[in-house]
Amino acid sequence: MQEDVEHRSVTLVIKGAKLTEQALRSAIKKLLATNKNGRSTPSKTPAIATQGKQTVKQLVGQNQGVSNIEITDKNIKSFERVARKYGVDFAVKKARGETPPKYLVFFKARDADALTSAFKEYTAKRVQKAKRPSVLAQLRKMKSLVKDVAEHVKKKTKEQTR
Repeated sequence: MQEDVEHRSVTLVIKGAKLTEQALRSAIKKLLATNKNGRSTPSKTPAIATQGKQTVKQLVGQNQGVSNIEITDKNIKSFERVARKYGVDFAVKKARGETPPKYLVFFKARDADALTSAFKEYTAKRVQKAKRPSVLAQLRKMKSLVKDVAEHVKKKTKEQTR
């Protein structure tokens, strides 16, 4: 253990045309600050794997196999919420040249089970939303009822005044 401590060395690389005392002092301060944060090599930090929505290039770059599903729904945002909830790594790509817009959802092959449950929840939400009556339709219905009642009241007041 003692030998490890004695033989530990630090490499510090500074790019610059002229090495001044200030430049050396600031570089050493940065090195010590990064070592306090727990990073031993500040220049080569490991890339953090992105999760959730990402680009197709990032998804393919993870080398875990990619599958895709085609979606024709315009409201892709609600699917993204559900997919994030299930922790699925996915990428959405819009197919060009299609008159009804089609979206391709790419996902990792290992996330297939999570994606099927996410799709089940998404479709259940869509079906539930389709069952609810439209607010505008209810408003039109109420307007016509109010109009009928108002006409009935007018008619009644005319009869009473005679």
